[in-house]
Amino acid sequence: MEAHAPSYYAASANPFPAQPQLRSDVQADVVVIGGGYAGLSAALHAAEAGFSVVLLEARQIGWGASGRNGGQMIPGLRWSAVDLAEKFGEDRARKLLGIANTAGDLVRSRIARHGIACDLRDGHFLAAAKPAHLEDMRRELALLQRLLGYDSARIVERGEVGRYVASETYHGGYFDAAGGHLHPLNYALGLAGAALAAGVRIFEHSAAVSLDHGTPVIAVTGGGRVTAKFAVMACDVEMGTLEPPLGRMTMPVANYNVGTVPLDPLLAASLIPSGAAIADSRFVLNYYRLSADKRLIFGGGEKYSPAPPPDIAGFVRPYLENVFPQLAGIGIDYSWGGLVGVSLNRLPQFGRIGNSFYAHGWSGHGVLLTALAGQMIAEAMQGTAERFDLFANLPGRPFPGGPLLRHPLYVAGMLWFALKDRL
Repeated sequence: MEAHAPSYYAASANPFPAQPQLRSDVQADVVVIGGGYAGLSAALHAAEAGFSVVLLEARQIGWGASGRNGGQMIPGLRWSAVDLAEKFGEDRARKLLGIANTAGDLVRSRIARHGIACDLRDGHFLAAAKPAHLEDMRRELALLQRLLGYDSARIVERGEVGRYVASETYHGGYFDAAGGHLHPLNYALGLAGAALAAGVRIFEHSAAVSLDHGTPVIAVTGGGRVTAKFAVMACDVEMGTLEPPLGRMTMPVANYNVGTVPLDPLLAASLIPSGAAIADSRFVLNYYRLSADKRLIFGGGEKYSPAPPPDIAGFVRPYLENVFPQLAGIGIDYSWGGLVGVSLNRLPQFGRIGNSFYAHGWSGHGVLLTALAGQMIAEAMQGTAERFDLFANLPGRPFPGGPLLRHPLYVAGMLWFALKDRL
């Protein structure tokens, strides 16, 4: 049985009891496939709505991206308000962003209601890697204020950057108090504990090998089957193992992170005086934050094959030291990687096949949007699908090239955007 991959998060995880394998046939109103944020959120919302729920996880709760990501809570969608308005018109953009921007409050309310100890901190700073990016941020905030009366964000001029992060590489930025950061694995384990308390039956090491979308839906594992009225497919990068056409809608992208030795508190405070999560505006971005025990958790680098580099710490270190030259030679205690699902247009993919709902392709915004997805799926199962349908109608298409060429074509595209970062 696969344990959590070694990481700072696994080493500092809260206790969580192992859950049984499915070894019989069971019935429920809802079967959820996937024990990450999206599946746990859907299971919890459905149980609170009065449905009986079974959740199947192929490995352990939070084993995938939900337990390994950068922990950044980024408001909105991957598309800017400007892009959404240009593509869909201002009315539809207002509706999409108005819904998407409820996700932060939803996550915070979950954490507070269930007493989830996950080191929650407020604040997210998007650092402008180029002067032109700062001008884009000005236009973005102006439109958000006009469309939504958005009042949690502000533009940071170049001379003010030091109040947020001690790096000379940035030209200003965009600080949003509605964003934040947390310990991602402990958040997932906390959601699972809340789901158990709400009556959800969780089965670990119980991979679904097939799913019939009919009436009823039937999810089959190696040890049994679940018969239910509804199914929720929340498998993200492994969606293709269950529903191959949906798997072609996203591409697994490898991300790598390190956790430094604990820093002197004064040094830690000097690096990120704001205490915020930081990400830069490059297409292939660096993202980082301070942990509760004053380690710098840093993600960076660009690698487009699933195979990890032989030395993850050595791979990430140059990016870290480019942002923070003052940390040259800093000790690194933890290094790890994982796969995240990225859609072709970087918008999340929602939909329904028969009585099975799905949501995936978070493209870096999964900490917040998954909570919203679970809530909207539960609403749709109760017969109120307006919000779900608004997101299900977002455009999406599979990565081109078929099984043999999808990855090479994707790599070529990523290399082009990485080159533009350097120009």
